[in-house]
Amino acid sequence: MDKLTFKTLFLTLLLTLVGCSSSNDTEVDKIPDKSAQALFADAREALDGGLYKKAIQILSAIDSRYPFGPISHQVQLDLIYSYYKSGDSAQGIALAERFLRLNPNHANIDYVYYMRALMHLSTEENMFQDLLGIDRADRDPTAAREAFNDFKTILTNYPESKYAADARKRMIGIKSRLAKYELSVARFYLKREAYASAANRGRYIVEYYNPSEAVEQALEIMIECYDKMGLEDLKSNAKQVLAANYPNNPLIDG
Repeated sequence: MDKLTFKTLFLTLLLTLVGCSSSNDTEVDKIPDKSAQALFADAREALDGGLYKKAIQILSAIDSRYPFGPISHQVQLDLIYSYYKSGDSAQGIALAERFLRLNPNHANIDYVYYMRALMHLSTEENMFQDLLGIDRADRDPTAAREAFNDFKTILTNYPESKYAADARKRMIGIKSRLAKYELSVARFYLKREAYASAANRGRYIVEYYNPSEAVEQALEIMIECYDKMGLEDLKSNAKQVLAANYPNNPLIDG
C-alpha cells in the first residue's frame, strides 16, 4: 500500500470515528428545573463521562439561571474546559476573556490563561493538512502569538503555577513555529528580489528567535541579501555571527 493510499484510508477511518463519537454525545433534553448544586452534579457527571456538549448545555443553564451563586465561578471554569474539550475554541476563548476581565484576581486565574492559550493553539492546528504532509509554515501566526503571550503571562506573573512548566515547554515549540513563519516570509521576499525586506526579516529572526533552528538559515539569507545589495560591512558582520555559531556552515569558507 502506497503512502497516499494509507493516508486516504486513515482519514476515512478518522471521519467515521468522529461521526460515531458525535452520535454518542446525544442532544440533551430541556434542562430540568433543579437547584444550582443539583444541576452542577449533573454537569460533573457529564464531564466525567466525556459528554462535553451535554455538560456545556447544563453549565450554560446554571450560568444563566444563577449568575451570582456561590458556584458561579467554578461553573464558568468548567464551561471553559468543556468548550475546549468539545472543540469549540471560539466560545471558550470568549468566555475566558470575559472571566479574565471580570475576575482579574481570582485564585485560578493562571488556569484561565492556560486554557485560553491551549484554545488558541487548537485553532492553529489543522490535522488533515498535517497528516497529508503539507508545509504550513506560512500560515497566519496570530493564534500562536496569542498563545505564546498567555503562556508568558503565566511564567511572568504566576511562576509558581502548576501550569508554568508546561507553559515553558510549549513556548519553545511556539517560538520555533513563529521563527519558521518569519523565515518563510524572508524567503518570499528573497525570491522576489526584495533584498532589503528579506534581510530585515532575517535580522528579526536572529534578534528575537535565538536560539532556534531558523537562525542559521536567517543568517544565510542576510549574507546573500547584503551581497546582492553590495553592503560588504553588513555581509561581513553576518558572516562573523554565522562562523561563531555555526562553524561548519559551507558559507564560512565562501
